[in-house]
Amino acid sequence: QAYMRAIVQFFNWCDDRNLELDDITPFAVAAYVEEIQKDFSAPSVKQHLAAIRMYFDYLVVGQVLPMNPAASVRGPRHVVKRGKTSVLTSAQARQLLDAIDTTSIIGLRDRALIGVMVYSFARVSATVGMKVGDYYPNGKRWWLRLHEKGGKRHEVPAHHNAEAYLDAYIKAGGFEDDKKGPLFRTIGRDRRLTDTRMHRADVLRMIYRRAQGAGLEVHVCCHTFRATGITAYLENGGTIEKAQQIAAHESPRTTKLYDRTNDELT
Repeated sequence: QAYMRAIVQFFNWCDDRNLELDDITPFAVAAYVEEIQKDFSAPSVKQHLAAIRMYFDYLVVGQVLPMNPAASVRGPRHVVKRGKTSVLTSAQARQLLDAIDTTSIIGLRDRALIGVMVYSFARVSATVGMKVGDYYPNGKRWWLRLHEKGGKRHEVPAHHNAEAYLDAYIKAGGFEDDKKGPLFRTIGRDRRLTDTRMHRADVLRMIYRRAQGAGLEVHVCCHTFRATGITAYLENGGTIEKAQQIAAHESPRTTKLYDRTNDELT
């Protein structure tokens, strides 16, 4: 969606200057990048440029254009060696999970959802996009099938805690046979599960509410649990290469942004 907004903004800019698709040159793209630097930070400008490059690559592959006018354009220099996402300690993560009231289906759902994000390093969109059939047995273990961005399908074994949370939630919900239905569902006015899939905005509101209820003073967002899981895994002797594989990162450099093991002073 961020790429879509960037593409729309770029073509609106082109429309204002009466540029047709065939008239867009590297100079035009460079001028656009230079202009938006007045209003956006360096990471946002680089994201805009990446979206434009990807879109023109698509047009070149589809033989709409002979070349990508954004291929030779360079964005502002920006190097990140440490991510800004807030991370919970293992004790804080346990405090959050234990504070959830699991006497209701809502509590069981919220605990299972947070558990999947923590223990599988899953993005929130991949988590809410899961179907009931995406939690499945393989041999003696249960596995999670995550549909990541870019159409990638990523499979990861379920941690025993996440497995226990999911089993309790699915049993209480009574939808274990609805393999094609959404795994994480919204709650209706009658306080029962519906057949509607949760949206990531619903998850964010739930996380804010649960973090406040647990008395956590750390700012928590959906991505916090991805960073928390990776950091806890590395603290317990896991390797960057294995964490990269579980998180489905293309590069270990991306995984290292989530590594906060050096934050502790001993």
